[in-house]
Amino acid sequence: METAGNKRKGVVVITGASAGLGRACARKFAEDGYDVGLLARGVDGLEGARREIEQMGRKALYVAVDVADAQAVEDAATKIEEELGEIDVWVNNAMNSVFSPVKEMRPEEYKRVTEVTYLGQVYGTLSALKRMLPRNRGSIILVGSALAYRGIPLQSAYCGSKHAIQGFFDSLRSELLHDKSDVKVCMVQLPAMNTTQFGFVKTRLPNKPKPMGKIYQPEVAADAILFAAHHNRREIYVGYPTVQAIVGDKIAPEVGDFILSRSAFKGQQTNEPEDPNRKHNLWEPIPGDHGAHGNFEAEATYFSPELWVSKNKYNLLTGALALGGVILGATAAKKWMNGGD
Repeated sequence: METAGNKRKGVVVITGASAGLGRACARKFAEDGYDVGLLARGVDGLEGARREIEQMGRKALYVAVDVADAQAVEDAATKIEEELGEIDVWVNNAMNSVFSPVKEMRPEEYKRVTEVTYLGQVYGTLSALKRMLPRNRGSIILVGSALAYRGIPLQSAYCGSKHAIQGFFDSLRSELLHDKSDVKVCMVQLPAMNTTQFGFVKTRLPNKPKPMGKIYQPEVAADAILFAAHHNRREIYVGYPTVQAIVGDKIAPEVGDFILSRSAFKGQQTNEPEDPNRKHNLWEPIPGDHGAHGNFEAEATYFSPELWVSKNKYNLLTGALALGGVILGATAAKKWMNGGD
């Protein structure tokens, strides 16, 4: 039931919405007043997300879809607009990965990860543009990563896909500017997060995979994505480690190569042996409703000072200029009162 504090703002489509960051985004947008179109493969998780959103007083519609299928994504977009209304925001979040050294990867694994993680975002963007461009409004969010700039060992398929998204984003944004379109596009670059992916993705590592470096809860990234939908930012970096990785790679990539060669193998594994026969979601979803969080609750933080500064940088700049004006004015007044020139 709609309340004064939950007035409808529009319709958002979120891919990969059944678990992890996508699930956190679904909750965040519903809290903000959006009806939510949920796209993913796992029906159990989609059903759980639908129930949560409806309990929050918003409408939800899910479509079980593999984002690697462009026509299925387009059909889902049509169905969502028919039942929920015009799409205002599209969040491209679906991903897949394989933890493995390059020398042990298989061609079909690269193809699959690329189709989901990169082409899934392309297909979602095409469906969003088809609807938003004629209306000359809307917001498309591409979910990136620090790894879109700085590849790391053991995740070559994922890193390659995120790099591809970065190139696609650059091209698209330039074209929208050329056309003077009011459709906004933003890429949100993320740090390591406590999501379900580390228990889902295929792995050849001897120990269980883990996020590398400082870990953030998915709600931090969901907050950044909601902010991106409301503001015309080119990119948003979430977390200081993201800034450090991206800027550091621009300055001295060879230093990153050396550091990661020494730290990234151990840094991406727990001390607990992995079951070589555990299920993974490369080809099929894992049954069950898994929620938004992974297994690293004790290590994850709900706050990013860097993101807070990024979100408030214009207010901070305005405040700093105003304070400077006050100080200059006070100094000038003091001189005048003292008969100075």
